[in-house]
Amino acid sequence: MGLFDKLKKKAPEPPPPPPKPADTSEDVSVYSHMRVEVTTKDGQMLFVAKLMYPQRTTAELHQYSEAEVSLLKDCSEAESIPVHIRGYHDHLRKAVYMEGFITPQPKHIWLVSHLYVARVGNDRAFFRLDTNLDASITKFSGRNAGKFPCKLLNISVGGARVSSEQQYWEGDKLLLTVKLLEDRDPSIMYCQVLRVIEKEDGPREYGCQFLEMNEADQDKITENIFAAQRKSRKGSQGL
Repeated sequence: MGLFDKLKKKAPEPPPPPPKPADTSEDVSVYSHMRVEVTTKDGQMLFVAKLMYPQRTTAELHQYSEAEVSLLKDCSEAESIPVHIRGYHDHLRKAVYMEGFITPQPKHIWLVSHLYVARVGNDRAFFRLDTNLDASITKFSGRNAGKFPCKLLNISVGGARVSSEQQYWEGDKLLLTVKLLEDRDPSIMYCQVLRVIEKEDGPREYGCQFLEMNEADQDKITENIFAAQRKSRKGSQGL
């Protein structure tokens, strides 16, 4: 029995979600265009998408990658799946957790019904990927200009923390290049040093904020973070 056979609902209209406390009621329209990860109720990854046209209890999910659809390729428009939807709102700086039911539409779009916000929190770390990857930093002018190796310690949509034997200063603007996944192209981010962390037993660490990043760049980094998190989870589960 395939994954979808275990999850699908035969009725065209799914049952409503459990009643939620009044103080958790949220205006979902503020989360329009938020990048999200969609999973089954038991935590199995389905796809990464952009939340579009949210209003009251409905929305659309526009998939980033067609490759993730294979788990649901037999889904019909008369069937629906209960899902968890998680995202990080860049402007509000909040992690957002939603629940709802999805049904397929043409062109890799999913209609969400019975949508509601289950929780909004400050657990930003869940959307930050801890790493220990080889990377490089390029500084084009000023003190210590040039391209040098570094280590990427963690990355989020908004910035990264790196360690380097080279000395940089708050306000320095750098080009960070790193390959987050073996089978994907390197990510190149223009960033600025916000803080310098001195270490007694190792190289300095630098907290950097990404600059001039357009929506497509943010989408790519988010998708790579989600993909790396999925790979890490599968590894820890021995899959």
